[in-house]
Amino acid sequence: MRRLSRLLTISRVAIRYRLDTFFLQLPLPWYLRLLLLLLPWRFFVPATKPRAERLRLAFEALGPVFIKFGQMLSTRRDLLPDDIAEELKKLQDRVPPFEGALAQSLIEAALESPVSELFDRFDVSPIASASVAQVHPAVLKDGREVVVKVIRPGIDRTIRKDVALLYSLARVVEALWQDGKRLRPVDVVREYEQTIFDELDLRKEAANGSQLRRNFADSPILYVPEIYWDYTRQNVLVMERIHGIPVAEIERLKEQNTDFKLLAERGVEIFFTQVFRDSFFHADMHPGNIFVSLDNPADPQYIAIDFGIVGSLTAEDQSYLARNFLAFFQRDYRQVAQLHVDSGWVPPDTNVDAFETAIRSVCEPIFEKPLKDISFGQVLLGLFQTARRFNMEVQPQLVLLQKTLLNIEGLGRQLYPELDLWQTGKPFLENWMKERMGPKGVYRAIKQQAPDWLDKLPHLPQLVYDALGQLRKLDQTRARDLQAYAEATGRVQRKQERRRWAGLLLIAAVLVSAQPQWAQWAAELPAVSWLAIAAGSWLLLRK
Repeated sequence: MRRLSRLLTISRVAIRYRLDTFFLQLPLPWYLRLLLLLLPWRFFVPATKPRAERLRLAFEALGPVFIKFGQMLSTRRDLLPDDIAEELKKLQDRVPPFEGALAQSLIEAALESPVSELFDRFDVSPIASASVAQVHPAVLKDGREVVVKVIRPGIDRTIRKDVALLYSLARVVEALWQDGKRLRPVDVVREYEQTIFDELDLRKEAANGSQLRRNFADSPILYVPEIYWDYTRQNVLVMERIHGIPVAEIERLKEQNTDFKLLAERGVEIFFTQVFRDSFFHADMHPGNIFVSLDNPADPQYIAIDFGIVGSLTAEDQSYLARNFLAFFQRDYRQVAQLHVDSGWVPPDTNVDAFETAIRSVCEPIFEKPLKDISFGQVLLGLFQTARRFNMEVQPQLVLLQKTLLNIEGLGRQLYPELDLWQTGKPFLENWMKERMGPKGVYRAIKQQAPDWLDKLPHLPQLVYDALGQLRKLDQTRARDLQAYAEATGRVQRKQERRRWAGLLLIAAVLVSAQPQWAQWAAELPAVSWLAIAAGSWLLLRK
C-alpha cells in the first residue's frame, strides 16, 4: 500500500512539472512520440517554467532520494546541458528549509537543555539546507564558533517509502531484463539503503568525521573540522564552523588568485590517499560539501564537511583496484583482463584474449587527452557494453567508489579542465605499490603480525601435536576406507564371475543337446533354448 501511494505521488509530481517534455527530446519511435503527444494532462497542465527549473522542483518535491540523484547529476556537465546542470547545483545546499523554531525544539529535546544554556548565541535561520538535514550557526559558551546540524523531522518515513519502491523496481528489472541478474540491482539497492539510513544517525557521521580528521591531521591538502561530542546525538551534531569558499564558486576563487592547477591535482591526491592509504574515503564529495581555505590561495587547502557517506575497501579490493589502475596507465590491457578474471569479477572461463581486445577498444581513445576532451559518459557506456558481452557482474562494494570517482571528475572539470588525471594519479599508485609490495611493505606486515605470532608461539607445540594426531586419524580413516573399498570391489568381482560361469553353463548345455547338423540344429532348436543362449550371453557380457 505504501509503494502504491508513493507511485501515485511520483506520478502527480511528474504531471505537475510536466516531466514528459524531457522524453519528447529523445529519439523515440513515432508511436511512442504520438503516445506522449496524446497524454491528457498536456491539454490541462501548461509547462510555463523553464525545463531545468521544473526538473529541480520535481526532485525537491520527491524528497531526499531524488535530491541526492540530482546532486550527482549536477556534477556531470559532459552528460547534461548547461542550463540543467546550473539549476541542479541549487540542490547542493539550497533545498527549502523547515521552520527554525521547529529545529530549535528538536535540538533542545535531543540535548535536554534550552539553547540559551547550551550556546552563547544560536541563530534560528539556517545557513544551509540539504535533503536530509539543515545547519544553523551558533557560538559555544567559550566563544568557539560552531554549526548545529539537525535531521529533518519525519524524513525517515519518506526514505522508507522510496527505498521500498526502489526494491520493487530492482526486482522487476532482475526478473524481466536479461542483464538483470548480472547487474544485481537488488544488491545495489540494499547497499544504498544502508548508506542513506546511516545518514539519519548523526553519531555515525560524527564518528566518520573524527576518523577523517585523524587521517589528515596537520595535512596541507585537506582540513576536517573538529566534532564536539558532548553536543552530539542521533539527530543533532555540533562541529567546528569553517570559513572558506565553496569549490563551485569559481569566480571568487579567481578573485583571490587561487592556483587552480595545484587545487585540481590535490583533489586527485586526496582521493587516492583516502582510497589506498587509508581505505576510508569521503563518498559524498559533491561541490556543496567541499570548500577551499581562505588562508593561502597559492598553496590551496581543501575543507571537507558532511561525512554521512563514507566507503572502505578490503585489502584484496585495494590491491586489485591499484593493479588495474596501473595496468590502465601502462596500457597493459592483457593485465587488466587477467585481473578481472583473477578477482572473480568476470567468469573464470572468459576468453582473456577477446576480453583484452574489447577493453583496448574502449580505453585506448581516452589516453593522452586533457580532461576537458574526455567523455567518461561514453567510456562508461562502452565498458557497459563490454560487461554485457563478457557477463561481468556489478560489484556492490565498489558502487560508492564509482560515485566518488564521478564526483572527482566533475570537480576536476570545473577547476582545471586541462588536468591530466592519469599522470596525476600514476606516481601515487606506483609509490603505493612499492610500499605495499617492496621490502618496507614486507617489514611493515611482519611488524604488524609479530604480536599475534608471539601470542600463538607458546601454543605452537600443542598445535603441531594436534595436527599430527589429526593426520594419524586421517590415515587410519583412509586405510579403513580403502579396505572397505577393496572388499566391496572383491564382492562385485566375485558376483560377476558367478554370472559369467552361469552364462557359460547355459550356453554349453544348449550346445551339448544340439544335433551334429548345424543348419538343421539351428532350424529345429526350441525357442526356450534360444532364450537360454541369450540369457547366458547377457550374463557373460554384463559388467
